[in-house]
Amino acid sequence: MARTGRPREFDRDRAIDAAMALFWAQGYEPTSLSQLKACMGDISPASFYAAFGSKEALFREVVQQYLATYGQVMAPLWDESLAPRDAIERTLRGSARMQAARTHPTGCLVVSGASNCSPENEPVRTLLAAERQRTRAGIRACVERAIADGELRASAATDVLPDVLTTFFHGMTCEARDGMAAKKLDATVTSLLTLWDINAVKPGTGKQPKRR
Repeated sequence: MARTGRPREFDRDRAIDAAMALFWAQGYEPTSLSQLKACMGDISPASFYAAFGSKEALFREVVQQYLATYGQVMAPLWDESLAPRDAIERTLRGSARMQAARTHPTGCLVVSGASNCSPENEPVRTLLAAERQRTRAGIRACVERAIADGELRASAATDVLPDVLTTFFHGMTCEARDGMAAKKLDATVTSLLTLWDINAVKPGTGKQPKRR
């Protein structure tokens, strides 16, 4: 019998968005191929492998899509037109709002997407670990820039400040997933930033111009 109507076209971008939501909610390893194919519109195994090659290759595309969209809350860290404190504050507050939103899975995909991978999926864990390291480096660069510009005192407290900020950032995922609202997360950011402010150089006590 002849088929009637046109076959449904495969929307690759929509499929990646659907896979992102699934990986974000469940993590890489618990997400099965059958779940992925179903969320993409019940595509066949042949269509899946033709489009993406493998589950890992799809996940890598998903991570890039996440970084280009939701992950843009991290962009202020690398914006040197912003004062370092402003860059940190915008990043933390933006991430808090994003992670606690109910329009998509809560938390951060980069933090939780491969938290319990078996050895055979080590490349996936390594992929996300590298992205988390990039966040650490961005936070540290902001603190070091503030010290170099005379905005923060160089001290034992500011030596560990990047680690404190990074630990807080990664910990927001757990709190958001456990239901902490954006408003409360934002309040914790306000409290955290007092650690920056108490180590700030007071007006008039910053770096002095070099004598000729």
